[in-house]
Amino acid sequence: MIGSLYRVGHTYTQAPIEVYDHDWASLATGRAIPHGLYDLSENIGYVQIGTSRDTHEFAIDSLRYWWQNHGRGRYRTATSLWLLCDGGGSNSSRSYLFKAALQALAIELGINIRVAHYPPYTSKYNPIEHRLFPHLTRATQGVIFESVDVVKDLMATATTAKGLAVVTTVLDKVYETGKKATDELKASIQIVFDDVLPKWNYTALANLAQIGSTI
Repeated sequence: MIGSLYRVGHTYTQAPIEVYDHDWASLATGRAIPHGLYDLSENIGYVQIGTSRDTHEFAIDSLRYWWQNHGRGRYRTATSLWLLCDGGGSNSSRSYLFKAALQALAIELGINIRVAHYPPYTSKYNPIEHRLFPHLTRATQGVIFESVDVVKDLMATATTAKGLAVVTTVLDKVYETGKKATDELKASIQIVFDDVLPKWNYTALANLAQIGSTI
């Protein structure tokens, strides 16, 4: 949460900083919601910071922003993306809304998007959990989040001895919560599920004519 709220950690200042001793939402002036993508081959973290809600639409917008501004230029010959995702949150393996939006994104970008979710309680094995997230926490520890830009700038300073680089941006868009997947939506989803553990492994195709053929 953004505002004069207590945060764990230490920082060096020339004068004391007074903050509330509770972090109640009513005391906050805003919020910063980071959605991270980590490039395994390049050791680069891309963090899109939302200011509204952590929804499936925010996760999709984060992926779209990364591909249009970074991924497409770095991987010009790519025909597909492979995402290692946690099992819950805005990109939940159980979310029909996320799958439908992912399918629409694959068609929009013209590239297949293959997803492998980590099963419940195993997200600690996801590389992003120990190669990016803890370093973002360390970079922001003890600093009062006076604004979203403070969060953005601090996260961009995260690095490691192995050369981690972090690129941050703010996605200042309002997202609505409470949306439900209708039976019609569930029936219309053209996601191709794997034969092995299909609830966690599937592909959103850029060309629906590929369905039924070898992927």
